[in-house]
This record gives sequence, C-alpha cells and structure tokens, in this order.
Amino acid sequence: MTPESRAFAPRRVVIAGASGFVGQALTAAFRADGDEVATVGRAGTVTWDDPAGIARLVDGADVLINLAGRIVSCRYTDDNRDEILRSRVDTTRALHRAVRDAEHPPRVWMNASTATIYRHEIERGNDETTGVIGEGFSVDVATSWERAFFADDLPATRRVALRMAIVLGDGPATRLLFALGRLGLGGPQIDSWWFPHRRYRGIGAHPTGAVMSSWHRTRGRQRFSWIHIDDVVASVRFLRDRKDLAGPVNLAAPGVTDNRTLMREVRRVAGAPFGLPAFRWMLDPAMAVLGNEPELVLKSRWATPAVLTAAGFQFAYDELGPALDAVASVRRPRARDLFAA
Repeated sequence: MTPESRAFAPRRVVIAGASGFVGQALTAAFRADGDEVATVGRAGTVTWDDPAGIARLVDGADVLINLAGRIVSCRYTDDNRDEILRSRVDTTRALHRAVRDAEHPPRVWMNASTATIYRHEIERGNDETTGVIGEGFSVDVATSWERAFFADDLPATRRVALRMAIVLGDGPATRLLFALGRLGLGGPQIDSWWFPHRRYRGIGAHPTGAVMSSWHRTRGRQRFSWIHIDDVVASVRFLRDRKDLAGPVNLAAPGVTDNRTLMREVRRVAGAPFGLPAFRWMLDPAMAVLGNEPELVLKSRWATPAVLTAAGFQFAYDELGPALDAVASVRRPRARDLFAA
C-alpha cells in the first residue's frame, strides 16, 4: 500500500452503544465518511455477552467510541439507579479489557461521560481544569464511569472522556422539554420545597452527598448547558484527529443559557402561546407521569468548552435559538409534535 492510498484508506471504527440517539448519528456520520463501522450492543456486530467477539473487533481498530449505558430519561427507582450505574461501568470495563489485551489497540478511545459531573452552579462556568465536581447520584455515576475509563495505563491508546451537556436534536431530552410545554408547563421551572426523597442519594463504591433530597432557590435562573447533535458529531471528528487532546473534554456550546430563556425558546419553536411557571410541587408529579426526573430542568448545569475552544473548534450552533430552530426544521411538517413524549 502506498503512502497516498494509506492516507485515504477507510478507518476501522468500533462504536459501542450505537443504537441510541447519539450513537445513530455518529454511526451514520462515520459511514458517510467512508469508514468501516462495527457496533457493540444488545444487538449489533457483536453483543456484550461475547467478550471474544469484542476483543476481535477492538484489536486493530483505529477508533473506539463507547456510548453504552441505560438511558437516564427515567424515574430513579432503585432498579433504574442500579442499572444506570452498572450499564456504564460494566461496559466500560469490558472494553478496557479488550483494549488492554489487544495486539494492535485503538489509537484513540472516546468514552461518553456527562457534564452533570459538575456541581449545581450559578456563579461561574465549570471548565475541564477548574470545574468543581458535584455530589449525589448523577455525579457518582459520572465519576464511577470515568474511573473505570481512565483506570490503569494504556500507553498506545489516547483516551478522551466526552463530558456531554444535554444534547439537542430529535432525541429524548429535547422531547421531554417540549412535552412539558405541551402540558402547559412551558414557563420557567422553579425549584421549591417538596417532600424529601432518597432517589438522588449517592451510589457506587464511594457514594457522596446527602441521603435525602434538597432544593435550591434559583427562581428559574438555573443554568442550562446544551449542545446540538451536529456539534457532537463534529467535535468527535475533531477529537479523533487532534492527537494532542486527551482527558476530559466538555461537549457543551459556548452559549450557555438559563431556564427562563430556554423555556421561552421552547415555547416559540413549539408554537405554545403561553406556559405556566412550574414549581417543584407541580413538576415532580408531572415528571412522574412522564417517567422522568425534575433534576433535568432544576439542576443548574454550567459547563464551558475550554478544551475545544482553545484547540480552535468552531461550533455550528453556539446560541440556543438557532439550535432549536434547526431541530424543528428536521421534521418541519410535524414541528409541533416532534417532541411528543
């Protein structure tokens, strides 16, 4: 093979958890690039109960991407809490073993994480260097996930933890936001007292935070970090090619907003003429009906993309309004029911 042909040879890409919203987008994008894409999951090229098959896929791959994990768009029952943690840590460990034992390990392994790893923050953005790690269930899941990912030395493989903010697109998080609008709860979501519960208590080998839930007096000004699905795909391509970037990377648009602005934009795009302010005592029962948690809209998430920005990455959508317009335009004839629960 000549140097010229090697430059244009298709990459071997392995994507674990490819059946989800982000996984489908990345699979389609890499295949459009002409790459050879294999998948690991409950169904796919190989399944999670086939460690020998996983080892064969990983050995000789150019790029490994792991997005596996039970969807967090659910109620945090004890069973769901355990499965959210187990599905992330166990799959990451399985891939870690395959990378460790490979004769030709992947040059880069990108593993999903979450911007929810940072604390409830209203004063300043959290970047990858100075950001303050939070506590409680969602944070413990994220830190356990990253510990499994960064464990031990894998000298031939560059590792990047993708700390994704809430992804806007035809996916579960955006559908939930618009479902709230359709229920008449499209005004600001305001934290307030509600009966304490144990669903947000810590989990894993090193549980953190209080056992009982608490609340924050943010009056709907809690921050909302987000990223458009197109920028997720573009940033993964960017990180694949930037051999100098490793460690945690925040996948979050620069244009962080607050909840009041978010819901105003949601109403505009969904065509909802009004939206009532929703206090926690209204949200918690509504979210229970929707099979979800009010944490999605009540926690103040403020992640800043310092690594990507310093490296010169250009966001296609750096402000919320155009990003939501782009989401709605994908299926314009059904823009108002695009996000039905």
